[in-house]
Amino acid sequence: MGHGSQAEPTVTLAGVTVVYPGLTQPALSNVTLGLASGQRTALIGPNGSGKSTLLKALVGLVPLAQGCITLLGRAAAPGNPQVAYVPQRSDVDWRFPITAAGVALMGRDVHLRWPRWPSRADRALAAAALDLVDMGAYANRHIAALSGGQQQRVFLARALAQQAELLLLDEPFAGVDTATTALIFDLIDQRCAAGGTVVVATHDLATVSAHFDQVVLVRQQIIACGTPAEVLQPDLLAEAYGGPLALFHHPVAVHKHAALEPPELPLRHR
Repeated sequence: MGHGSQAEPTVTLAGVTVVYPGLTQPALSNVTLGLASGQRTALIGPNGSGKSTLLKALVGLVPLAQGCITLLGRAAAPGNPQVAYVPQRSDVDWRFPITAAGVALMGRDVHLRWPRWPSRADRALAAAALDLVDMGAYANRHIAALSGGQQQRVFLARALAQQAELLLLDEPFAGVDTATTALIFDLIDQRCAAGGTVVVATHDLATVSAHFDQVVLVRQQIIACGTPAEVLQPDLLAEAYGGPLALFHHPVAVHKHAALEPPELPLRHR
């Protein structure tokens, strides 16, 4: 853990290794990490570094070859109501016939029991979540008719309607407008201020220092974990990205890391 979090971790990964079928190289190798309540964590690293795989492992969408994950006292598994996951927009088949209101209501699915009909209270929570992301006026609009930023807001509404303690966002700032970016950061701050835990996979390194407490630099393994000042170091970034990056210079000693996905819309098959 980095100096940015002193609280006892509520999410732990211990020696996690993920190997996709047909591949010999692991997507993640021996990852050990702790996440504390109220903490904003950014996952950074180049394309193919394992950021998305790490989020999917937390949701229980990919099997572990080794290691274990504990979330709020439970092993990671699909359908955990306390874990809300927003995938990359490119992973979703936007032809799925559903409205914005229907997507938001899906956030309540993991809380329903047979016969799984949403109640009036569930519908009210979904509607309130759409209002929170300024999409209430688009409730009856088909998701395919929305802009990229609007689609991202609707998926955030689904996650908010779920009322989960752990929120996982995979590249939420990709292809969205500045107003949506600002709204996402506001929601992250609100969730963490209320005691929630938020993990964001992002390529937007310029925003990391201002908006996150902890940064995890990943390239199959964890290269470094700590505060933004500790991790956004030229030598560490060069190690992860395979060359120097013109970014920031933080003259702070680096502490190497040594310690210590509910029903979805159909995903595209790659």
